[in-house]
Amino acid sequence: MNGCSGAVSKDRPIGIAGAGSIGCFVGGMLAASHRRVALLARPRMVEEITSNGLRVTSFDGAAQTVAAGSLALSDDPSIFADARIVLVTVKSADTREMADLIARHAPSDVVVVSLQNGVGNVPLLRDRLPDRRVLGGMVPFNVVALGDGRFHRSTSGDIVIAQDDAGTTTKLSVLGLAMRPTGNIDGVQWGKLIVNLNNALNALSNIPLRRQLAQRGWRRLFADQMVEGLAAIRAEGITPVSPTPLPSNWMPPLLRLPDTLFDVLLGRTMKIDPEARSSMWEDLLRGRRTEIDYLQGVITAIADRRGLDAPLSRRVIQLIRQAEADGKGSPGLTPEQVRAE
Repeated sequence: MNGCSGAVSKDRPIGIAGAGSIGCFVGGMLAASHRRVALLARPRMVEEITSNGLRVTSFDGAAQTVAAGSLALSDDPSIFADARIVLVTVKSADTREMADLIARHAPSDVVVVSLQNGVGNVPLLRDRLPDRRVLGGMVPFNVVALGDGRFHRSTSGDIVIAQDDAGTTTKLSVLGLAMRPTGNIDGVQWGKLIVNLNNALNALSNIPLRRQLAQRGWRRLFADQMVEGLAAIRAEGITPVSPTPLPSNWMPPLLRLPDTLFDVLLGRTMKIDPEARSSMWEDLLRGRRTEIDYLQGVITAIADRRGLDAPLSRRVIQLIRQAEADGKGSPGLTPEQVRAE
């Protein structure tokens, strides 16, 4: 195992369980504000940060560098032995394994916060960690790993975490990384899932997110995906809470607006770097397993239970799985090719 570097604060650390793009950005922002941070990462990432430090940058021009020596950094989960909070940032498929590591290595009074995509991670964490307090969370922004220890936030938005009596959200909020409490984290996570249906579309397009959303053909496809998703989750009796200033049911008609009108609307509701892309696009690029089963896959599973039709979601799943099998990154499809059977 790689060793841990020393931390300067006497406070109990905030653990990052899965130091990938989101985990490294959040951990870096916390450490830059002099919070004690313990990053659990794969050996490759440990080596990268040890060699370069941890640099976090943002679409708004902000940039901070954290020296590797000011972090606890290891691929050994015993790094969580005295953690007061652990932020889970692994892919959904790895939640069970990470929960078991936290169960074995983190103290009994640790607070576990899921900052993951999807809607099934919190129940799974609670099932595997029955004696720990587990809170759901939602990260609305994208982070891209640019190499050499740099992690770049490419879209706007504040992290949302389930409200608790201990004020966990307040403890985690730092300058440049606002976190807001909510009394309805389930609705927030379902609302984020609906928006995240575009992750796969962006991955299939092989064009930056802002340019994709500037094209009405892609927006119409996204709108149709949202309509399918909203029908499915409402059949389950779920009311989604939009992660954007716009209610979820407003978004499909707004996405179908002419380009010039939509561009004005987007500029008022979200900031997006010109080169921002979805995490699923990055997964295809790097030959990693995507989270398609936890996004479109959730919609098709509900459709199967409820006797609904979700042909577009099924088509997108098929195309992403084909791209995973091909191992050549994004296939660079057009909206018409995505729709074609």
